[in-house]
Amino acid sequence: MTSTATLPPAEAGIPATSRPAEVDSRAAYASFGLAYVLGHGAAAASHGDSPLLGLPDWLPMTLLGSGLVTGIVQATLAALRAQRGAPAPEILSGKLLGTAWIAAFTALALAITGLTSVLDAPELQSVLWPAGSGIVVGLLYLAEGAVRRNVLHYGLGIWLALTSGAVLSLDAPGLYWALAGAGGGAYALATVLEARRLRSLTRPTTHG
Repeated sequence: MTSTATLPPAEAGIPATSRPAEVDSRAAYASFGLAYVLGHGAAAASHGDSPLLGLPDWLPMTLLGSGLVTGIVQATLAALRAQRGAPAPEILSGKLLGTAWIAAFTALALAITGLTSVLDAPELQSVLWPAGSGIVVGLLYLAEGAVRRNVLHYGLGIWLALTSGAVLSLDAPGLYWALAGAGGGAYALATVLEARRLRSLTRPTTHG
């Protein structure tokens, strides 16, 4: 008499589940990187005693916001593609992480709106939004990296959170130059390293 207790799921008549595929973050990293370079770069070039460019105040924030939205969409699409065929707990984790992005940026918007209103200093938004969004994205990357066991994503989150907090001690345009260089450079490096990481995962292992 045989028992199915020790048989693999497929042989025991139980549908096998697979882990989700790796999330390819290259498109998201590139979008966020362009947002940092163009958005913060435009802000840096148009601020200071002798601005390099005469740009309207709304343009840098528009460039930054557009890039961030594009990056979030790219990250969401990549996560959805990776979850195809994944077990229910993995899919739930992905949905919770996706909801965290919405909740975090909503909380940031409420905090910045409330703070600038109480202090009657609307001009602070031009500083709090760039730094605050970097901190929020960094902390979300920390959570995602931990859940996905992705050291590159986790390390990028640490860098973004720390540098975005540190630049608050700088005046404009130094704050914007620092964000454009530190953030944009980190995303460019992460895009290259992400390609190498994905290749290493698909490379066949050899046994000696």
